[in-house]
Amino acid sequence: MFTEFNELLPPFGDKSVTDKSQIWIIGTREQVLHTINEFYVKRIANDRVKFTPIIPAPFEGKYMSVLVR
Repeated sequence: MFTEFNELLPPFGDKSVTDKSQIWIIGTREQVLHTINEFYVKRIANDRVKFTPIIPAPFEGKYMSVLVR
């Protein structure tokens, strides 16, 4: 059974976007923007370009952005 699942995994070293680690930030627009700035200042993200644009989240009144590392 495990062999069947392992065959579905991409080859080791494949660097597609889905294989990279992601940090999802969900909150009010101000919270998301503050967290993006905080990650940049603390050098968790070395460039703000690595964040997706702030978009409405599927939760009422919430927004989201994703950091792809």
